[in-house]
Amino acid sequence: MKKIVFLFPVLLLLNCNKAENVTPPVNNPLKTELFNLNDVPSITLEFTLDDWNKLLVNYDLNPKNEKKVVSHFSFTLNGSTVELDSIGLKMRGNTSRRRPEGDTGQLHNATNPDWHHCHFALDFSKFKGAQRFEGLNKINLKWFKDDATYTREIYSYDLFKRYGCWLAPRASYCKVTIKVKGDIKPAYFGVYAMIENIDEDYLAKHQDQWGATTGFLWKNYNIGSAKADYVSTASMGMEDVKMDPSLSQYYAYDLKTRDTELAAAKVELTQFITDLNTKTGAVFQNWIAQKMDVNLFLKTYATNVILGMWDDYWVNCNNFYFYFAPNGKAYFIPIDYDNSLGTSQILANSGTQNPLTWGNMTQRPLITKILAIPQYQALYKSYIKELVNPNNDLFSSGKSISRIQIWQNKIANGVSNDTGEDMALEDIPAYWGNQPNYRLKSGNAQGGSNGAANYFTTRTATIPW
Repeated sequence: MKKIVFLFPVLLLLNCNKAENVTPPVNNPLKTELFNLNDVPSITLEFTLDDWNKLLVNYDLNPKNEKKVVSHFSFTLNGSTVELDSIGLKMRGNTSRRRPEGDTGQLHNATNPDWHHCHFALDFSKFKGAQRFEGLNKINLKWFKDDATYTREIYSYDLFKRYGCWLAPRASYCKVTIKVKGDIKPAYFGVYAMIENIDEDYLAKHQDQWGATTGFLWKNYNIGSAKADYVSTASMGMEDVKMDPSLSQYYAYDLKTRDTELAAAKVELTQFITDLNTKTGAVFQNWIAQKMDVNLFLKTYATNVILGMWDDYWVNCNNFYFYFAPNGKAYFIPIDYDNSLGTSQILANSGTQNPLTWGNMTQRPLITKILAIPQYQALYKSYIKELVNPNNDLFSSGKSISRIQIWQNKIANGVSNDTGEDMALEDIPAYWGNQPNYRLKSGNAQGGSNGAANYFTTRTATIPW
């Protein structure tokens, strides 16, 4: 096996003027795109016992903590391995965040560990400022929580890409192994989704579309007491997570860039929300055309609705970024598509809901005021029709089922894992959903309530135009 080891990229970059013969890091050792659905690379995360136990202790103090511990990172694909020393790692997720081993108060058990599936966030530069992996500062590793098909989030991001919704993050499969130094053997955690992080590197990658200067990037949440509904402006700030949960601060609008300029960022966002809610008629139409790429926004939202993603802006004021770019426009960035394709909640039935009345019709001006404009509503409808057109390689049941089967064939032998969880591929939605009959590879257009119903066929058959 060929091994490519990058242990000190920071020193190489900082000291190149002192050591002329130093060889710089290889730009693309993988010889392929990182997020490639033809590949299933292996990632090993190795920890000292102290660092692994620190991860567990920090979780017990505050499950939502943002503290990162040191890990060694190894990425293997097609016989070549890239290694990075001293990356940062933390747990991630909102309601899906879990302890990776044991119960509260327990430290690592080397002889009889109780492993748990969980999400990881990797930060390659946390402890080495210039360190990158394939040009990225961060990536996220997500276990397929409540998705026995192992495909929903992968399918969703692939559909965005196929349909030209370039703002959606990239995603592909990988296999994850956890190794605690001193253990007899590592723990194989199984097949994960590897997902691009929305951060400064992501913004820089798209600078040709919106300019090279970093603008204000907001992550938007429903935090219970406040929602990113783009009506209220009361909950803006920068998330501050303390080890004491009672001292932590969370915001519906959470600033993620230019952290020393919060006041200016709040002014910009407040003005946008005020104009969004107060401008009407032709004045609103001219304003929104200047402030957003409306065509791209509607194309993205049509895809969101076809995917059945209800944990979104229109329904739940959740799971999206909003970026004020240097070109003067604001961009909607979709994220977190594990609750899609028939895993339905809050909405009565995500597979049959009218795409024009997807969510709240009075408190979601970012979408409802745009769709109230006839030419934009017609455009939105045309995007829905393009997505479900069987002649397009997009959402049609036959082509979708074929893609899913190809992906499942690639990962099938890696699903069984040392956590003992999520051990088989099954064509069922999440157990807690309100439509348990939806299937992705079988069923017909029965609407999800009278026996096995295929989500793709049902969603296509229930478009009312």
